[in-house]
Amino acid sequence: MRPLRYSINVTLDGSCDHTAMVPNASTHAHSTAGVARADAIILGRITYQLMEDGWRDPDPDLPPWVAPFAETITRSKKYVVSSTLPSVDWTNAELLTGDLRSRVEELKSQPGDGLAVGGMLLPLALAEWGLIDEYEFIVFPTVAGHGPYLLGGLPASLNLTQVDRFELDDGVAVLRFAPAG
Repeated sequence: MRPLRYSINVTLDGSCDHTAMVPNASTHAHSTAGVARADAIILGRITYQLMEDGWRDPDPDLPPWVAPFAETITRSKKYVVSSTLPSVDWTNAELLTGDLRSRVEELKSQPGDGLAVGGMLLPLALAEWGLIDEYEFIVFPTVAGHGPYLLGGLPASLNLTQVDRFELDDGVAVLRFAPAG
């Protein structure tokens, strides 16, 4: 069974607004490695469109250390959850149709190294169903003062056990958790 790993950048006050954090070479390298170790990525519509806009044809003026992330995410298998997109056409992208819970359970049941998920709304549903096997919070030393907030709207407490932690450059902490029990 493939584990489902959720990874997201977050500020000290729990904001997941991607504009509140400034990634650097080490955070990009870490995210690249996370995407590379997954057999596929499961993305909601909003995250898919953000990633596609930023990484399908990256700005040539970006620093060279962002290129490996763009290349890795482009060649990765991508399952896109959307009830409004009629199709997806980024390299290796496919709409995930049907009952979301059963489709994700089916993907997890296949052999492989794991699945990755990012974003805000999709992981909220997956967490509520108990389908996430690892939570990775990449904590930036920033206070945003606004949301959206990490797993905001989760209907019940989520008890986690820390399984790893380490630091990247500029005081960015990577905290990994598994569901308790």
